[in-house]
Amino acid sequence: MIKKVYVGMSADLVHPGHMNILKVASTLGDVTVGLLTDKAIASYKRLPYMTYEQRKAVIENIKGVKEVIPQETLDYRPNLKFVKPDFVVHGDDWKEGVQAKTRQQVIDTLALWGGELIEPSYTDGISSTSLNKSLKELGTTPDIRRSRLRRLIDSKEVVRIMETHNALSGLIVENIKGDNGIEYDGMWSSSLTDSTSKGKPDIEAVDVTARINTINEIFEVTTKPMIYDADTGGIAEHFAFTVRTLERTGVSAVIIEDKTGLKKNSLFGTDVEQTQDSIENFCAKIKIGKKVQITDDFMIIARIESLILDKGMEDAIIRAKAYIEAGADGIMIHSRQKSPNEILEFCTILREYNENIPIIVVPTSFNQITAKELSQAGVNIVIYANHMLRAAYPGMKNVAKSILENDRSLEAEEKLLSIKEILDLIPGTK
Repeated sequence: MIKKVYVGMSADLVHPGHMNILKVASTLGDVTVGLLTDKAIASYKRLPYMTYEQRKAVIENIKGVKEVIPQETLDYRPNLKFVKPDFVVHGDDWKEGVQAKTRQQVIDTLALWGGELIEPSYTDGISSTSLNKSLKELGTTPDIRRSRLRRLIDSKEVVRIMETHNALSGLIVENIKGDNGIEYDGMWSSSLTDSTSKGKPDIEAVDVTARINTINEIFEVTTKPMIYDADTGGIAEHFAFTVRTLERTGVSAVIIEDKTGLKKNSLFGTDVEQTQDSIENFCAKIKIGKKVQITDDFMIIARIESLILDKGMEDAIIRAKAYIEAGADGIMIHSRQKSPNEILEFCTILREYNENIPIIVVPTSFNQITAKELSQAGVNIVIYANHMLRAAYPGMKNVAKSILENDRSLEAEEKLLSIKEILDLIPGTK
């Protein structure tokens, strides 16, 4: 009887190491590849470049592979119990580190029916990690970047987005990673921070052309997707041109708020005069934007200001339903309350109406709640909307003041990057 062999892999960028594993596996029997789904891969590292179906098409056409099935989690055990292979083949690079526990689970599961783990030597000099790093250095294209946000929403429990207002802040968001391994999934082009960094008030005084110039500078040094803050979007006829421009540039989504007149920042609430648009007019703006976009990737997200303007939960839900019917690809709900309770209530009610529409929140005021807790309430995207500029300004101000007060820069030096660090910060400077 022909033996059954199981190989689990991501296979985003197939290289000689993968081919060696499959070659060894094929000598042992009929090979079933458990191909990690996009969601499984995104749960522990970045979103794969190729979709599951694209990766499946590659692997199932490699000589020696009999069948490709989805592996829904990093845990091999569900698939192993289903296939009951005689052998599992995996490189010997998982004996230590984060995968050691998974390896032991595989050994214990195989022991239930006398299966065996085969571990060919790791292929030196090449890995998916090194290939991904090289691809990142090469950059991306507008089409590839634009499509990534929808895939992230489909693949991750929660998508974390950080504000960027220039290329340097973009580089930080592109590369920073927490000690827990979590990184930002994308960038937010904030009208507030873009305006403020240019010394302009946040009243839509910075036009789309100037905003696009900033985005192009950020895109030149990053690969992650971007969501664009379009304030009110302007009059509907002008919004149509904004959609075309953003889509062509490679922006993944635009968020427009349901207000009219001179833009005032939402966190002012009712302290300043702010007028909410009619449902009819705002739905018409959404429809115009959806009509002119070219690709299916681009998203138009409706931002509801009802809670900000004390119009109540019922008004917010009525508007959300209407905007979804008008074609909105997502709903952003905003609040200036310190407690997240009204946001959580909104999510609960909206999820009863629509289980799939992406919900976006900006927890600037209710900052005690975690992204994970928000995701458990039904939120898909969490945007940290102004934190990079808010972090930068106090540092610059304090250093400038210290130099004036001490008539020298010695006292400020401990707060600064060294000259060597600033020279080494951007590759190619030396």
